[in-house]
Amino acid sequence: MSKVQTSLRLDEDKFCEAKEILKNLGLNFTEAVNIFTSMVVATKGLPFDVKLPTKDFQKSLDELEMKKGKSFHTTDDLFKDLDS
Repeated sequence: MSKVQTSLRLDEDKFCEAKEILKNLGLNFTEAVNIFTSMVVATKGLPFDVKLPTKDFQKSLDELEMKKGKSFHTTDDLFKDLDS
């Protein structure tokens, strides 16, 4: 199998953090990119879901941004509200 060299433009901080994580997994960046590329080919798409938010989810996000979402002091209060 022949190899091709490519270049990427990445956020430096994220690149360094990703390299450290991959190192802890026993991989280098090139190996991880090769795994990702193989998975794209195997799945004929991205190897994870990429979706637009549903209308309900987007509405919830909008409410949070406008600070109209509910807030709770404790998780018990949250669960009581969910049960009602």
